[in-house]
Amino acid sequence: MGAAGGSGVLVAGLLWVALAAAVTDEPPAHTLAEVLFCQPAMPSLGLALAFDADQLFWFDFPGSRWTPNLPDLPPWPSALETPTELLLDATLCQDVRRDLTDPLTGLLPEAKGVPVADIFPVRPLALGEPNTLVCMVGNVFPPAVEISWQLDGVPVTQGVTHTHYTPTADLAFIRFSYLPVTPSAGDVYTCMVTREGDNSSVIAYWVPQTPDPSEVLETALCGAAMALGILLGLLGITMILAARRSAHG
Repeated sequence: MGAAGGSGVLVAGLLWVALAAAVTDEPPAHTLAEVLFCQPAMPSLGLALAFDADQLFWFDFPGSRWTPNLPDLPPWPSALETPTELLLDATLCQDVRRDLTDPLTGLLPEAKGVPVADIFPVRPLALGEPNTLVCMVGNVFPPAVEISWQLDGVPVTQGVTHTHYTPTADLAFIRFSYLPVTPSAGDVYTCMVTREGDNSSVIAYWVPQTPDPSEVLETALCGAAMALGILLGLLGITMILAARRSAHG
């Protein structure tokens, strides 16, 4: 359990299970983590179940249910932890956070990570064809950042979706944002990460790169050479068949 004095964030590792190899001195092969956090900022509560760095489920507190991160995941067995038990854990987290924040403020340094953002497309780039850009924001702590998109300096909101916060092994968090795009040459996409109370933003850029002319020419020449080779091969087979027919005639 960890508390950040200045930010008033309480993070509790409810379950850490290491799936280790048969030899005990080997490092764990995989880690299953269930992490609950509470804070004064929004979202005030968060609960996620992650396998290594991939989020499997997150708990929908208003709906009192586990929600799979992927639609084809089987439902999480509710008998392991009932929604009532999880809501009690969340209430306890908030109570402990409030009790610790005032006496520890000013005594403990504020825990705060500097987010790191990166943009990449889901599929290989093809100008003029639909694709999806992913903005991956890591080293997030506290888990309260806003992610926004711009195209050529103009804000874009249509079709934008965000994931919930996924805990990492160092008790920081990672978050993803998705933007459907149809890239054109000269476009400049921007992912901006801001945090309440900060006077600065973390910005990542993505510009679709048109193929290099030499690469286009090389590809065209390779295609022409291949086509010529196939044509010559067919011509050779035709001539051989014609010669055999003449010899048998």
